[in-house]
Amino acid sequence: MAAPARRLCHIAFHVPPGLPLARDLQHFFGFQPLAVREAAGWRQLALRSRDAVFLVNEGGGPGEPLYGLDPHHPVPGATNLCFDVANAGAAARELAALGCSVPVPPVNVRDAQGTATYAVVSSPAGNLSLTLVERTGFCGPFLPGFRPVSSAPGPGWVSHVDHLTLACKPSSSPKLMRWFHDCLGFHHLPLSPGEDPELGLEVAAGSGRGGLRLTALQVPTNNLVPTLVLAESLLGVTEGQDQVEQFLARNGGPGLQHVGLYTPNIMEATEGVAGAGGQLLTPPEAYYQQPGKEKQILAAGHKPSLLAQQGVLLDGDRGKFLLQVFTKSLFAEDTFFLELIQRQGATGFGQGNIQALWQSVQEQAARGQEA
Repeated sequence: MAAPARRLCHIAFHVPPGLPLARDLQHFFGFQPLAVREAAGWRQLALRSRDAVFLVNEGGGPGEPLYGLDPHHPVPGATNLCFDVANAGAAARELAALGCSVPVPPVNVRDAQGTATYAVVSSPAGNLSLTLVERTGFCGPFLPGFRPVSSAPGPGWVSHVDHLTLACKPSSSPKLMRWFHDCLGFHHLPLSPGEDPELGLEVAAGSGRGGLRLTALQVPTNNLVPTLVLAESLLGVTEGQDQVEQFLARNGGPGLQHVGLYTPNIMEATEGVAGAGGQLLTPPEAYYQQPGKEKQILAAGHKPSLLAQQGVLLDGDRGKFLLQVFTKSLFAEDTFFLELIQRQGATGFGQGNIQALWQSVQEQAARGQEA
């Protein structure tokens, strides 16, 4: 591997001036301002909830935003992942030797709190770029070049990033899996016993309506790097586009579809997000009426009525459970969304929950088309 990822530094969004993404992350999801930079037509604001950090790059200028790349993309979205590496300069050289495009070669940034070196690499996943940063000599709260922002402690609903899901073109997952393995050290993470890495996990939507193929990747023995999930559509008879196809069409190609944010208390977090005005997806009514679902929820130590009231999905068995809730899109283009996830011993993603998400997103899309 050319540049083993040591931890996720931040996830960067690029949005036009005036789009209230930074406000929404703070108001609806409890993120708090961490550091800011305003220069050359860009306003860059880092927001944090414990170990989860988002960087909102707003505007545009003649140059690139610091620690990133202007995607020149007409659709707002999460277009950059920043990883800590041991040696950014060496990593950039090795990636270039593998044939990777390095649009921003190694840059040194220094301020009163220390120094960092970074480079930006293009990925084969659409408009997603990767920033490799080396900041061992830096002692500030974020990165050199940013001014710290004082803010009140947030509610702490989110503790860290659990996973990152890329929407991919059909049959592209094997190629992407090999790229992330060779370049950043990700390995296949089976989501089902005996899973073929080339095929991933197939989750059918039912009645010949297609479904999802999921391939999970992780950096072994490193829980500071989130799981990477590659999602692509399965061929089937669908009424209109499914959510992956819709993302590809509206985003203009592959990209980061959603971020799974880990919460130690999903009931508290969901109640807080909804109370603040955050918009959450409503699961299908039949989800909580499935045979055995009430018993399953009770076995996990939860009340079925409360989960149904707040739209929380639960899957698992043998004392290991997974709870999830999904937001509606953060953008008018109906592309990127967030997920809140709590794990009670479970390490996968729950086929029942995936099917419920599939159906709820499809129903939401249908309601949007009728409006």
